[in-house]
Amino acid sequence: MRALLVILMLCASNVFMTLAWYGHLRFKDMEWGKSLGLFAIILISWAIALVEYTFQVPANRLGFRGNGGPFSLMQLKIVQEALSIGIFLVFALLLFKTERIAWNHAVAFALIILAVFFAFLKK
Repeated sequence: MRALLVILMLCASNVFMTLAWYGHLRFKDMEWGKSLGLFAIILISWAIALVEYTFQVPANRLGFRGNGGPFSLMQLKIVQEALSIGIFLVFALLLFKTERIAWNHAVAFALIILAVFFAFLKK
């Protein structure tokens, strides 16, 4: 149950981080965002990233084996990266209609998923 909670929290954190990192690229398409300068965009992104941290930090604390969680530090990071790329993929396809996944992108994503598999192999 704890592992599922950690993964759900990591998913939520990655949604907010993807919005913070890439969402501002769509601000120019919205009426309120057309006149924003770089400093304003940075502040908005930081505010979004703050929400991301409210999920990421507790997920890592709960998930880390050293705190009684189910994951090693390496497993936590690799799972987080795989979730990050998966959430980014959905984000890019839904919000950036001009983006397409080429074969090399699919192979790269598959290798990241393969990294998760190897991270959880018993030694």
